[in-house]
Amino acid sequence: MEQTGRQRALFLPFLLVLVLLCSTFLSGGPLPHLLPVAIHAQSTPNVAVNTADFKPAIIYQVVLDRFFDGNPANNDPAGDTGLYDSTKTNWKLYWGGDLAGLTQKIPYLAGMGITAIWISSPVDNVHLPVYEPGSSVPEAGYHGYWARDFYRIDPHLGTWSDFDTLVATAHSYGLKVIIDFAPNHSNPNDTGEYGSLYQNGTFEAAYNNDPNGWFHHNGGISDYNNLYQDEYDNLADLADLAQENSSVDSYLKGAMAQFLAHGVDGVRVDAVKHMPAPDGGWLRTLSDSVEAQGPHYMVGEWYLSSISDPTYPYALKFANRSGINLLNFPLTTALRDVYASGNGASEVDSVLTQEESGFLWLNDQAIFIDNHDMPRFLTLNSSYDRLHEALAAVLTLPGIPVIYYGTEQYLHNDTNGGGDPYNRPMMSSFGTTTTAYNEIKALSALRQSNPALAYGTYQQRWINSDVFIYERQFFNNVVLVAVNKGSSSYSISGLYTALPNGSYSDYLGTLLHGGTTITVTNGAVGTFTLGANQVSVWQYTAPESSTPEIGSVGPNLSRPGDQVIIDGQGFGNSVGSVKFGTTAASVVSWSPHSITVTTPNVAGGLYGVQVCTSSCSNVYETRVSSAAQVAVTFTVNNAPPTNYGDNVYLTGQFDELGNWGTTTTTAIGPLNDPNYPNWFVMASVPACWNIQFKFIIIHADGSVQWENGSNHSYSAPCSGTGAVTVNWQY
Repeated sequence: MEQTGRQRALFLPFLLVLVLLCSTFLSGGPLPHLLPVAIHAQSTPNVAVNTADFKPAIIYQVVLDRFFDGNPANNDPAGDTGLYDSTKTNWKLYWGGDLAGLTQKIPYLAGMGITAIWISSPVDNVHLPVYEPGSSVPEAGYHGYWARDFYRIDPHLGTWSDFDTLVATAHSYGLKVIIDFAPNHSNPNDTGEYGSLYQNGTFEAAYNNDPNGWFHHNGGISDYNNLYQDEYDNLADLADLAQENSSVDSYLKGAMAQFLAHGVDGVRVDAVKHMPAPDGGWLRTLSDSVEAQGPHYMVGEWYLSSISDPTYPYALKFANRSGINLLNFPLTTALRDVYASGNGASEVDSVLTQEESGFLWLNDQAIFIDNHDMPRFLTLNSSYDRLHEALAAVLTLPGIPVIYYGTEQYLHNDTNGGGDPYNRPMMSSFGTTTTAYNEIKALSALRQSNPALAYGTYQQRWINSDVFIYERQFFNNVVLVAVNKGSSSYSISGLYTALPNGSYSDYLGTLLHGGTTITVTNGAVGTFTLGANQVSVWQYTAPESSTPEIGSVGPNLSRPGDQVIIDGQGFGNSVGSVKFGTTAASVVSWSPHSITVTTPNVAGGLYGVQVCTSSCSNVYETRVSSAAQVAVTFTVNNAPPTNYGDNVYLTGQFDELGNWGTTTTTAIGPLNDPNYPNWFVMASVPACWNIQFKFIIIHADGSVQWENGSNHSYSAPCSGTGAVTVNWQY
């Protein structure tokens, strides 16, 4: 998300491997640490084909305007002039990076082992300068978060043809493309274009010209822990879109469909915390519309200060029900605390332990150490050793690694604390010999060859304030990681592992002060010395299993008739069977590491997916919606009085409404009460279905108070959005 100054939101295939190895040799970079690993794709022969399973991926986040200028002719485009600064002294204007520039650098990224790129939103942003109150310094939407036309490419970045070339080039190198999509808002509501929104050049609405209710007009957020304000007020002076309006719903989903038609593989959704509701609400209907067009990976931005954040339970609920995964901010906070600020390593372990019990799909959440909204890691701590240690953790802990552009070149700017916009300097070097570049390359190769990193469990094995040793395991595949952030060596004894008996050389060699060989006997690791600032990785890649082993079912939310991709190993070449619970799924394609099926016609809910050949696999959970989804706003008037800690919830007869659940994790809500004692919530429900529902009060002590009388009944619309209002039944 992007803010104005007045308010700051709390804020290979074989050929590819051959190219990587050759580029390393020619660049003079270290080669030996790649040789011991048998490289083979664990998910599909071409990683760009599978648009649902990003677990084996390493994502590279790019702010397009700040990466590389591939076409100077569009720096100050006709019709949108005056927003480009050739001197690069105004940090809030365009500097020239574009789609063509990123396209030219795809070989550089592929050489580093990057397998996906997340690009800043390329949609057409404001054409008029934005001014802070009392300032004559112009600002522009170079970052992509001040949209004016979601259906056009920003002329500073290029054209749809340039976008298509980027996608085609990325795919040819085995890289997937993630589009940043910001459906929460348009642009600043009180300056510049005043929130104006267009569709292919046709004016639709503005914040100060909104007869058809495209925007919420509630002022700015003052309390970021207040769910109603989060969802219905302006985030940092940005004109807040009213997704309950059918015209807005159609506009945004149409824009998303256009990007999908242009070949994007995944979607990063901006500011999901600021759209209704904790259970998914309108965003679940967006996810449903995306997956109906084919399997895709989706991840959202829900800012959390830590696992103690008051909205953490709502974020968990969102990730488990909406079909949209989350950027793992609590883990980012812990990693920055430990490796940049000097906290004890147990902080990371504590976060992961709590998250493992909360997230249904922890390996699908995105993990990072910095991004475009926070000071870069090196601004917090200038030590390259600390950065390498944090990177090693990001690349090997549960979750999908995201590398912020330029990290591999130690890019940072400490002006004014290094926050927005000074965390977005122009990319200045594309060398391939830095330690960070080669660290990413090495661990990317391991991520592709050993499925423990993509699909495995997490277990802490040895820890003190400096040393963090942990293990990832997927059946017989094991990766053991040791990180010492201390300035002293430690003698490591009493370490146990799932690695089979034998001696294991350090996969990273001496790249990160390592090179230690360990010996394992019946699970016990012989005593060894872990040097100062040392990062070591030991791994065992098991032979191909004869028993099916599921590592991923993606996307993690589908509906009957959608295609779902099951990844893992041991599936064999002969077609077997796949079941969702006890119901057989139709097989679309079958290979040893990837199976595509059609979600069967089952009732909405969580299902265990199982693959059977001559034997049957583990059971992997996935969620199924009842049918195509629409967003409906449910309002109950004149509810009983509530005390502090009490909340009203919605519950109903199918999974989308909690299956008559009466807990905070099953019922829908909590509801909003800006007009107490009237309460409302937007929920995702099956289109065209007759809905039976009731409202309940879940008291602070967990006791439940039901409405009296018969169930409420409502026929959901077959498209667009809907609304129903009832009175509490006494």
